[in-house]
Order: sequence, then C-alpha cells, then structure tokens
Amino acid sequence: MSERPTENKHRPIRSFVRREGRLTRGQQRAMDSLWPRYGVDTPGVETLEPERRALVAEPLDLDVLFGRDTPDQRVLEIGFGMGQSLAEMAALFPCNDYLGIEVYRPGVGTLLRLVGEGDLHNVRVICDDAVQVLKHHLPDACLDRVQLYFPDPWHKKRHHKRRIVSPEFTALVAQKLKPGGVFHLATDWQDYAEQMMVVLSSVPGFRNVAGEGEYSPRPEWRPLTKFERRGQRLGHGVWDLLFERCSEE
Repeated sequence: MSERPTENKHRPIRSFVRREGRLTRGQQRAMDSLWPRYGVDTPGVETLEPERRALVAEPLDLDVLFGRDTPDQRVLEIGFGMGQSLAEMAALFPCNDYLGIEVYRPGVGTLLRLVGEGDLHNVRVICDDAVQVLKHHLPDACLDRVQLYFPDPWHKKRHHKRRIVSPEFTALVAQKLKPGGVFHLATDWQDYAEQMMVVLSSVPGFRNVAGEGEYSPRPEWRPLTKFERRGQRLGHGVWDLLFERCSEE
C-alpha cells in the first residue's frame, strides 16, 4: 500500500484573524445597497491559493475605479476598522481618492453607510487580505500615501511573528508607492512603535521624514479617534511614523 505523499505547502502567517461578527441591519443595508457602487471585488483569499491568484488577478485600473485620473493624491488605508476616520478624511479632502481595505465585514458595512450618508464619491472599499491585494491587484508606483493606523499589536511575544509590519511587507509597500510617496503608521504600543522604526529604517528606498530614529507629530490628515482621545486622557502614548519613498535615481 503506497503512502500518501507528504504535503509541503504551508499556509502563510497572517496578521489578522477573520472575525465575521453579526452585521446590524444598517450595516447589512449598506452592504446590499452600496457595495455595488463603492465596493471592489477581488478574487477571494479563501477561494484561491496565492499562486493561483497570481495567474488570474489583474491589477486594478484606479483611474477607472474612481472615475478620474487627476486626484491630488491616491491614498490606501489598510485595516480601517469601523471606517470613521477614513470617512472623515474623505470628506475633508475631496480632491483625494481613498481606497480602504478591511477584512471585518461589520466595519466594511459601517464605512459604506458613512460613505452613503456623506455622499462621498472619492472612497472605494475592498474586503480582502491587504497583502494579497498589494501583491496582485495594485500596480507598482500607483499610490501617494499608504496608511496603517493602529494595527493589531499581537502583544504576546510568541505572537510577534503575526505583526503585519515586517521587512517583506514594508518592501511591498515601497513598491506600490510613487517616488516621494509616504508610508504613514501609527500605534499606541511603544514596543511595536520601536519595532516599526527598526524595520522601516532598515528597508532600502525609505527616508524618515522626521529624521533618523525620530517619530513624527500627528499630521493634519490623520483624525483623532475616540479611542485615541480616551487614551490621551489616560496618559497613553501614540507614536506616528512617516517614511518617504526616495526618488529613483
């Protein structure tokens, strides 16, 4: 009797856990009515292996997606949570285009509701794995800014390998930024901020806007969240990092 061949493939370590949760009626209505207008369908991460996705995926045409080719900036936010700050940015800066990625469907539903209420034509939403979207669905040098605000810190040491900020991920972000584009990160975990600083400082092609080893003040485009205001009242710190993609020689 022949033995079954050993499986050598390993699933990639993810920086998130899919938490579907129960959508409220408002979130479900937003998904049903607004996804066709503002949602972006991509080959599902659960239905396609990465190598298969690479064969079938085509890069998104952002000019077609947003219906214009001359925005002031094209901004990608990874893991927008419930979407309040992204909707606020889109309302404050209507000349920018905002593409948000989130795997938590209630958060997607809430952002869509906010987009509909605000009649925000400069927002598009993807519900998928950000790493796979970056690898297979976004053209190189297509973004002016990438935002990663308060990613899961995976605070237990044995889980640090799940943190999304790694040399490989940072190099991928650099590939999608235009020369002069900015990777903006924020966290309220000091040890994660320190790790972010080490990683971004080591990846070729980036320059720390604040100077070597320095954190940046919160820029105007990042609104304060309710969670952050509460943390400030309790004396909690928040660390912003802004790294610019160096111009190509």
